[in-house]
Amino acid sequence: MTSPLMPTYARSDLAFDRGEGAYLFDTQGRRYLDFAAGVAVNSLGHAHPHLVEVLRDQAGKLWHTSNLYQIPEQERLGERLVAASFADQAFFCNSGAEAIECALKIARRFHYGKGAPERFRVLTFEGAFHGRTLTTIAAGGQPKHLEGFGPTVDGFDQVKFGDLKAASEAIGPETAAIMVEPIQGEGGICTPPPGFLKGLRTLCDDNGLLLIFDEVQTGMGRTGRLFAHEWDGVEPDVMALAKGLGGGFPIGACLATSAAAKFMTPGTHGSTFGGNPLAMAVANAVLDVVLEDGFLDQVRRVAGALNQRLSGLVAAYPGVFSEVRGTGLLIGLHCEVPNTQVIEAARDHGLLLVPAGGNVARVLPPLIASESEVEDAIAILETVCKELGS
Repeated sequence: MTSPLMPTYARSDLAFDRGEGAYLFDTQGRRYLDFAAGVAVNSLGHAHPHLVEVLRDQAGKLWHTSNLYQIPEQERLGERLVAASFADQAFFCNSGAEAIECALKIARRFHYGKGAPERFRVLTFEGAFHGRTLTTIAAGGQPKHLEGFGPTVDGFDQVKFGDLKAASEAIGPETAAIMVEPIQGEGGICTPPPGFLKGLRTLCDDNGLLLIFDEVQTGMGRTGRLFAHEWDGVEPDVMALAKGLGGGFPIGACLATSAAAKFMTPGTHGSTFGGNPLAMAVANAVLDVVLEDGFLDQVRRVAGALNQRLSGLVAAYPGVFSEVRGTGLLIGLHCEVPNTQVIEAARDHGLLLVPAGGNVARVLPPLIASESEVEDAIAILETVCKELGS
């Protein structure tokens, strides 16, 4: 029988019907250690008691009213994100791509409001991934995402990731902003050289540009700090969030300074579903946990243990893995065999991983993963290495 679903995904022959903590259970009852986390979405694992309680409570009261009215939980979430970040204001939407679209509109509107509408171009970086809309695939610039969807949306210039000199030389009279992932996720868990983000900040300050950070994947504790840019001691003007912010519930957010968003006045942007009471309640529940004293300390401890054990695997099995990349629980294993083989073999043994560009297997545990679960994952990966390296 032909599936009624549009065939845009290469799905594995696996279906799940429940989850608990760091584990998923398929429809046959088999348990899997989930170090894919819904592609860095299930930040607190599956069926987290606090999230379940809050969602059930909100579902029994109110789902949707629209942004024609005040939404108290939206105000509360905005206040908490602003208090925990560089930002002064927040806009809520439903996905990472929408958050990026909002960021790009802020950049164009910023220069329009200052009397320079010709400044609309955004500098991005090779290997980037910013979403799947026509605009965000143009921002990412990857041929495999652009093929068949021309003409490409104009307004983006790309240079090599990590190359400050090239970035400086690419800035022109039409440049409005620089947009970058602090760590490229889909591109292969690529970390920029030291000083790169600070250098971009300087370039923006010197040229009157806005600096946009895409923290859709890196944000909300994934790297061991609330936001990845905190490791570099640099702040953007605008930042996109999603994925882990909702712990599995669809939500996106665009944070900005009041100066950057000065010209985002009533009617300039909007969302029918964005900021709805259900999403706001769940995101506030996620923050309850992630902002708890000691939570991110524990994430960093587990991340340190995982990184150390993975480095040992790389040293022991150079024919399978050549490098460990990333920060915190955003980890990539560069593979010497096809990454699909690693991911399939791991899945066969009960461990879920995620592919990435550059022949990388992403290791993305939920932030609540324990050191014991790390050891279980390493044991499975060692079995995989023995099979693939023989």
